[in-house]
Amino acid sequence: MVKIRLQREGKKKAPFYHIVVADSRSPRDGKIVEQIGTYDPMSKPETIILDKEKVEKWIKNGAKPTDTVKALIAKAK
Repeated sequence: MVKIRLQREGKKKAPFYHIVVADSRSPRDGKIVEQIGTYDPMSKPETIILDKEKVEKWIKNGAKPTDTVKALIAKAK
């Protein structure tokens, strides 16, 4: 099963996330299929960059976004 989820980057106490499509069995920061955006919670205001076409394509192909990613997609629109 394929999921759209966050992959953590950045230093300790300064997180930065890539929004990625990955197999649900792979670890959080493991192998990914495709990167479709970024999320920076430390900037004021929070920065969300999404490739909406790729998000729609992956959801249409059966990828399930996590609850956090669902909220970010809704916030980005």
